[in-house]
Amino acid sequence: MHGPNWLGAVLFLGVQLRALWPVAAVEVHTSKEVDAVNGTNLRLKCTFSSSSPISQRLSVTWNFQPEDQSSHEPVFYYLKEPYKMTTGRFKERVTWDGNIQRNDVSIVIWNLQPSDNGTFTCQVKNPPDVDGTIGEVRLKVVQKGERPRTAPRGHVKLATAKHCQVFLLICENVWKKRDYKENVGG
Repeated sequence: MHGPNWLGAVLFLGVQLRALWPVAAVEVHTSKEVDAVNGTNLRLKCTFSSSSPISQRLSVTWNFQPEDQSSHEPVFYYLKEPYKMTTGRFKERVTWDGNIQRNDVSIVIWNLQPSDNGTFTCQVKNPPDVDGTIGEVRLKVVQKGERPRTAPRGHVKLATAKHCQVFLLICENVWKKRDYKENVGG
């Protein structure tokens, strides 16, 4: 009888301690969506945090999945140093723009094309932290002059301010006319 009670207590304590023990994982941060103009260059920003110090075995893998959902394509790889792709659509079009010591694993894609529309993934492994989130960036390459998916914030603020000014001018004119009619007796 004493055996099962003791075993139950140990199992219960083990579960409680496991809940308090920090989980080793890498957390990756990227923009969710990015628009860029055809023919330009774009920095795909990717940063990470890890519960472990930066390891000499830290690796970074960038992949791409086109909009048509065909298979993933390698874009870039880092292990102790940057490795450029020797084949594929991104051959000679991607350069390393990160700084591992600052937890930055960003890349630059040169001469963007409409065929680059799709989702880029950024994965960081920092042994012993090898599990965690994978950053995803959805890229839309637009033609020059084409409206992006979202309006730039400055334009929205400016439009809102102009609408407020017009509204206030209308209100001022209505009040002036009402005061004039009351004073004249009309």
